[in-house]
Amino acid sequence: MVRSTYGAPRHQKKARRFKQARGFRGGRSKLWRTVSETLVRSWAYATADRRRKKRDYRAMWIVRVSAAARMRGMSYSQLIDGLHKARIELNRKQLSELAIHDPAAFDRIVDEARSARVA
Repeated sequence: MVRSTYGAPRHQKKARRFKQARGFRGGRSKLWRTVSETLVRSWAYATADRRRKKRDYRAMWIVRVSAAARMRGMSYSQLIDGLHKARIELNRKQLSELAIHDPAAFDRIVDEARSARVA
C-alpha cells in the first residue's frame, strides 16, 4: 500500500504561518517550531488586548473629563455625582468629546451638575 503524505496541505499551512510571522525578529520568523509557538502566543495577546483596549479608552476618557472638570472647579467624582442627580445620561466618551470640542456645552453641563449637587 502506498504511504499517504500531507505534502501540499502541509506546505500551504507552513507558508500561511510563515507569512503571518513576517516582521518578527530572528528565529521567530524563520524557524517552524518557533514560528508556531510565537503565533499561538501572539493570538492570545491579541485576544486579551482587544479587551484591554476598551479599558484603556475608558481610562483615557475619565482622565480627560477629570482634567476638564478640575479646570471648572469640580473633581471628577463630584461631576459624575452631579450628573446622576441631575439625571443627565452622558457616557464618559461623550463627556470627553464635549470637553474637547465644545467647551461651552461642557460648561453648561458642569453648571447643571453643580446645581443638582447643591439642591
